[in-house]
Amino acid sequence: MVRLLLSVLALLTQPQGHLGAEVKAYSQKTVTNACTLVMCSPVENGLPGRDGRDGREGPRGEKGDPGLPGAVGQAGMPGLAGLVGPKGDNGSAGEPGPKGDSGPRGPPGLPGAPGPAGREGPSGKQGDIGPQGKPGLRGEAGPKGEVGDPGMQGSTGTRGPMGPKGEKGAPGEQGATGSAGAAGPSGAVGLQGPPGARGPPGLKGDRGAPGDRGAKGESGLPDITSLKQQVEALQGQVQHLQAVFSQYKKAELFPDGRGIGEKIFKTGGFEKSFQDAQKECTQAGGQLASPRSAAENAAVQQLAIAQNKAAFLSMTDAHTEGKFVYPTGEPLVYSNWAPGEPNNNGGAENCVEIFTNGKWNDKACREQRLVICEF
Repeated sequence: MVRLLLSVLALLTQPQGHLGAEVKAYSQKTVTNACTLVMCSPVENGLPGRDGRDGREGPRGEKGDPGLPGAVGQAGMPGLAGLVGPKGDNGSAGEPGPKGDSGPRGPPGLPGAPGPAGREGPSGKQGDIGPQGKPGLRGEAGPKGEVGDPGMQGSTGTRGPMGPKGEKGAPGEQGATGSAGAAGPSGAVGLQGPPGARGPPGLKGDRGAPGDRGAKGESGLPDITSLKQQVEALQGQVQHLQAVFSQYKKAELFPDGRGIGEKIFKTGGFEKSFQDAQKECTQAGGQLASPRSAAENAAVQQLAIAQNKAAFLSMTDAHTEGKFVYPTGEPLVYSNWAPGEPNNNGGAENCVEIFTNGKWNDKACREQRLVICEF
C-alpha cells in the first residue's frame, strides 16, 4: 500500500500533457479509493503505479512554521578600528557646586626663622608687683663692683665704760752713789749724805721694850674702788655680748638674711602693711630695714630679688610732706629714688618701698609689701 502511494505521488509530480491529466485524475480517484481501503481494510499488495513525470506541478503548500533558533555561533573576529572623529566643542561651564566640609587640620608646620629684632620701644610705666615666684637657683658671683663714694661720717657714739686699772710696774734699779760733797764751814753741820749700801745682817738682838703706838695707816679703799670699776667694766661687756647674742637669736627667727657690717637684714618672706610690718620687726627686737649706704641698700635689694617682691623701708614723711626721716626723726643720709620719685601720687603716699632693682618709690602705707627687718 505504501509503495502504491509513492507511485501515485510520482505520477502527479510529472506533467505529461492530456494523458498526464487523465492519469492524474485516475490517480486521485485511486488514491481516494486507496485511502478508503487503507482506512477500512488494509491492502497487502497494491497495483504498480505509473510514472508520474508528466503530471502538473501541484499548488505550492503553505509556509511552514519557523523552526527553533539554532545554536549561537562563535563570535567573529573584531573589525578594524574606525577613524577618530573630530574633537567636539567644549561644553558650557557648570555652576559651582556647594562648599565642601572643612578637612581635618593638618600637622603644624616647622617653626619659621626668627625675624630681626625690632627697635626698642619707649620705657613703659612701672607695673604692679606680680605674685611671688619660686626662688631661682643661686647665680654665680658677679665681678667685684667699683668702690663707691665714701659715705658721710656717722654721729659720735656714746663713751664706753672706763677700762680696768693697769698693774703696778716693777721698781726701777737703784742709782749710783753720788760723789761726796765739799766740806762745810767750820763748826757747821753738813747735810746728811745719802744712805750707804746695805750691810750684811747682824746678829739678832734682844727684844726691846714696846714702843709708843704709831699713827693710823691709810685706808685700803682705793684698791676696792679699782676692783669695783673692773667688775662694772666686765658687766658692761657681758651685757653687750648678751645683747649681740639676743640680736642674732632674734634674727634667726627669719629664714633668709644678709649681713653687712654690724647690721643684719632678715626676712620671713611674708607681706604686711607698713604698721603691721613695723610691729613685726619691733617684736623681734629690730626695726624695718633702714639702708644708710649703697652697700646696705644692695643687701636689702638681694632679699627683695630672692623673694621677687617689693619691700617696705622704715622711712616716712607722715609728719612733713616730702621730708622723709628715719624712725628716730633723723633726716635721710642716703637715698636711691627711682626717676620722678617721690611724687606722692594720689596725695597719700607717705611710706617707702624698695623694688627688686634697688630703686625707691613712695607708696601708700596701707598696701601689702615684703617685711624685711634690720637687727
